[in-house]
Amino acid sequence: MPDAFDAADPAGEFDFAHRPVTDQSFENALAKARDGARLSVADGVELITTGTDHDGIDRRRKEQVLEAADRRRAEVVGDEVTFVANLNNNVTTACNTGCLFCNFKDRSEQFRSSYQDDHGGFTKTPEESRDIVSDAIDRGIYEVCSVSGLHPALALDAEHLEMLEASDRGDLNYRPASEYDVDPGTYCEQIRAMDVGGVHVHSMTPEEAYHARRGTDWSYEEVFGRLQDAGLDSVPGTAAEILVDEVRDVICPGKIDSGEWLAAMEAAASVGLDTTATIMYGHVENATHRVEHLQKVRDLQDRTGAITEFVPLSFVHAETPLYERGMVSGGASPDEDELMIAVSRLFLDNVDHIQSSWVKYGDAHGLKMLTCGADDFMGTILSEEITKRAGGGYGEFRSFREYTDMITAIGRTPVERSTDYEQRRVVDPDADVVGPELGPRADGTPLLN
Repeated sequence: MPDAFDAADPAGEFDFAHRPVTDQSFENALAKARDGARLSVADGVELITTGTDHDGIDRRRKEQVLEAADRRRAEVVGDEVTFVANLNNNVTTACNTGCLFCNFKDRSEQFRSSYQDDHGGFTKTPEESRDIVSDAIDRGIYEVCSVSGLHPALALDAEHLEMLEASDRGDLNYRPASEYDVDPGTYCEQIRAMDVGGVHVHSMTPEEAYHARRGTDWSYEEVFGRLQDAGLDSVPGTAAEILVDEVRDVICPGKIDSGEWLAAMEAAASVGLDTTATIMYGHVENATHRVEHLQKVRDLQDRTGAITEFVPLSFVHAETPLYERGMVSGGASPDEDELMIAVSRLFLDNVDHIQSSWVKYGDAHGLKMLTCGADDFMGTILSEEITKRAGGGYGEFRSFREYTDMITAIGRTPVERSTDYEQRRVVDPDADVVGPELGPRADGTPLLN
């Protein structure tokens, strides 16, 4: 008998049409993975479940999948583990989309000047964003990443703002900035504010791009073109969650559907912007949903070639509506995390870099992912609000010394990188002082004293 054990079935109570049933065998899928053949969805489902011929995850089979993925990682990118000196500067938590997996956002009505109670959220003006980024550049960061709520006053630019103000439609999720204590400006103003000193601006998810064209007939290409002119350098592929609409209808019915997400990402690539891609798993979806998501990302990369990295994000459940309403009892198990990383490496044969998120996994588990197929270990981030507000407890900052010590401890090579991975610098673990050197004002000084 194989050494099998039960794994959580986060989708057990949902009547989804897509179920983890295949006409493939685990052995055939593993053989294809080892040979480097392009995997089908059925192959991926067999690997990510360690076989659909029994319940639970089989330990022996799991190790075979992880071994195949780690070998593929070594073949594709070698033994380097990369990370970037970056800052998170999220502009606002104001949002009324109502995603059930999220506790980062606050109802936008609470931000209006007429609302008297404390809501615990924030909105930054463009001037405040500029000051925050300017300070971080002086400390050596390379990249500023910004992912924000859908504030009703946010418009793409002055022209868009005029169109929204003149519209009599009631379905555009727009209110003038004069109704709020803090004016967030426009998306282009925020991007220009963050585009200081040669920093790389990584911002504007497909969901934000959709918000930035509401009430117009503008294409996504037009939106991303204007943002690029304002200083946008690349686009984060968050807001993907699970790119299967029967899942999105449960966890984020107010969000764009999977087709809109893919259209926005393809448009960003068409104007010359690099992108990333993510998956947020471990909630109500099942194994087939996860692999169908991977197939859509792989197909997108076949069309664009613009995806620099894939980022599996394990659902942090503790303080989210999904958990509070009893729709989930927890998140993914450690074994599911390892298999998600491994199958991402094996399935996405056209994406070189797979990221392990220490914010989601913690240090020890995050390092384990680097032996399951991942080769990137995120960034310093300096501020992390989204996971923390969902109940995550793994910190908000990672120093270069911590990175260097952890990566060398597992026998791998620490490498500082640029956002697009084109600039790379091997970090000397024996140096007395370890700090960033690739940022526009970086000189090797530690980010924090």
